[in-house]
Amino acid sequence: MAVEKAKDFNQSLKKLFKYLKPYHATIVIALVFAMLGAIFSIVSPKIQGEMTNEIQKGISFDVLTQKFDMSIDLAAIGRLAIILLVLYLLSLLFNFIQGFIMSDVAQKITRSYRTQLSQKVNRLPLSYFDSQLHGNMLSIITNDVDLVATSLNQSLPQLMSSITTILGIIIMMFTISWQMTLIALIGIPVSAVLIMLIMGKTQGYFKENQEALGDINGHIEEVFSGHQVIKVNNGHPQLQDKFNGLNNRLGQAIWKSQFFSGLMMPITSLINNLTYVGIAVVGGLLALEGKIMIGGIQSMIQYVRRLQGPMSQIAQSMTSLQSAVAAAERVHLFLEEDEMSVETETIHDLSGIQGNIIFENVSFGYHPDKRIINGFSAAVRAGQKIAIVGPTGAGKTTLVNLLMKFYEIDGGDILFDGISIHDLTRQQIASLFGMVLQDTWLFKGSIFENLRYGNEELTLEEVKAAAEKVNVAHFIESLPHSYDMILDEESNISAGQKQLLTITRAILEDAPMIILDEATSWVDTRSEVLIQKAMDTLMEGRTTFVIAHRLSTIKNSDLIIVMDQGDIVEVGNHEQLMKQAGFYYNLYQSQFELV
Repeated sequence: MAVEKAKDFNQSLKKLFKYLKPYHATIVIALVFAMLGAIFSIVSPKIQGEMTNEIQKGISFDVLTQKFDMSIDLAAIGRLAIILLVLYLLSLLFNFIQGFIMSDVAQKITRSYRTQLSQKVNRLPLSYFDSQLHGNMLSIITNDVDLVATSLNQSLPQLMSSITTILGIIIMMFTISWQMTLIALIGIPVSAVLIMLIMGKTQGYFKENQEALGDINGHIEEVFSGHQVIKVNNGHPQLQDKFNGLNNRLGQAIWKSQFFSGLMMPITSLINNLTYVGIAVVGGLLALEGKIMIGGIQSMIQYVRRLQGPMSQIAQSMTSLQSAVAAAERVHLFLEEDEMSVETETIHDLSGIQGNIIFENVSFGYHPDKRIINGFSAAVRAGQKIAIVGPTGAGKTTLVNLLMKFYEIDGGDILFDGISIHDLTRQQIASLFGMVLQDTWLFKGSIFENLRYGNEELTLEEVKAAAEKVNVAHFIESLPHSYDMILDEESNISAGQKQLLTITRAILEDAPMIILDEATSWVDTRSEVLIQKAMDTLMEGRTTFVIAHRLSTIKNSDLIIVMDQGDIVEVGNHEQLMKQAGFYYNLYQSQFELV
């Protein structure tokens, strides 16, 4: 998707500042240490100049004898050297403390952001995931969060240290020579104006950079998830062209942002060097007039040269913080997405629910202007099998989404053994259903952990008993480490075997209702027989909703709901629908030739 751009830099900065409120005191302490480290470092050139002056004072030239008189006060130089060493050590200590504190804060911010983002994902409605690319969400949770934390950890202390250094250097320079200091100050506003102009130009490019990065991550995620389809359809040339376009866009955005931000350092260096030349000339003239000693000139030269570093660091820090604010904007936009409605849990005894379901004038539409289910009513008795059929793209998952409360119905009601769906939370409804999907889902972990997922109180004996029911126990026990075998991408387990494991997991959930999404459509004939037997075991005594593509598997269903283009067009059992000679009849005829 096209990532939202940060439309207001100041507003984005305020949001970030507000988010960091719990860490304000800690950050201030760290910045104080950064400033102290800079202050103790600032004094050192002045001390070095005093040491040079002590040497100069101890050297005199006798015109008559044409010899130098060396009477240097080594004790004074030694005292100054000790002071200088202490200043260096204190500066190092304060910078270390600042780095330790900010690293800790950055990690806490990273954990806090990712915890909130993870919780946010769980609160987002299904409609959000239907309209967004997973790669973009991944980019926000990983790249953007890291960028914010890294910038705060490195750039913010560096910015404060650099500002402190510049102010301290100016004060120290005034104590040496106000004439040379004024010359140095001329270059600062010139550099500042140029930096502000470049910053205004680069902000838009950094936003475009983050947007392009999100798009390319989304594209890569799509390619990885659909690589088999791509290979079968020889889609690599088209995808390579699309990737090249996205990559070129990202490259252009990176080039522009880096080019303009890269102008800051050479421009500030040029201005600082010109200022350095002016001060060197004026310092020489003042020395000839006896208004300044060699140590003062030495200190001034060091201070002028030290101004170059902080000015460049300010430019770099501002660039990094700009990028961090753009990343924070993306994170906060995600956190501000509309969530599922807050539910108030009503106390109900769900243990007595057997699987009787009543649809009462149910109405629903994905969009307000297009209702796809109008006044649908049906009664399902416990233990019955309900099939939902229709061509590809007919919207067969819509009813399942409504049953699971992934979407709120617009009108009517769905009753579970007399309890309204409006009085049940999504978590309560989820406890009433087991689900076996077309795409098997197993996480990285042992087979035992996968089978008892969501029911951690189950024992190994209970898991083994369920595996025996679906005839998968022998297969599991033949694997290395049996139930303790770790499943990952390298595990050599077929699609049919994975499906048998998910059916075992559904049996262990022991829910009164089951949803099956054509669980045998991607397996070989032998596996299909095993899976069908396992599903028969699973469906026994449970109300079952089957999303079917092959009509041969649902002829014995108690109720068949026929959908086309999102609408429920027919309802009945197989015999009733065949007698109507309507849409279901034609759909059936297209799959079977009647003799």
